[in-house]
Amino acid sequence: MVVSMENMTNEVDGINMHEEMRRAFGLLSGKWKLEIMWLLNQRIYRFGELRKAIPGITQHMLTAQLRELETDGLVERTVFAEVPPRVEYEITQKARGLGPTMEALTAWWSEYGQTVPAKTASRGRKSANAKSK
Repeated sequence: MVVSMENMTNEVDGINMHEEMRRAFGLLSGKWKLEIMWLLNQRIYRFGELRKAIPGITQHMLTAQLRELETDGLVERTVFAEVPPRVEYEITQKARGLGPTMEALTAWWSEYGQTVPAKTASRGRKSANAKSK
């Protein structure tokens, strides 16, 4: 089905695309989800590696975001029966379908990123680099 950008909020074949896009945006909404997905698109991560790779995220928030992504079928969690237990996270095949979107965002940022003002204040846990400054 090909849908033009005009009248996207109108129902097409009984589907309200505005509502469908709201559902899609909801899957990736949240301060950390896109960053988590970006990292997991690169490789498989353990929980501690993810936490270190994302400055400012708390353990509680990382756990919550990963659980939501797992529930939505975008992230797979694998627990290895070892002592101590090892848990790895990777994106699912469904999430790999977002690859062209990630590539488009990368291209957009390469072109326009320098024009976006840097944010000075951050919330959450301070990164190791921020603490040493």
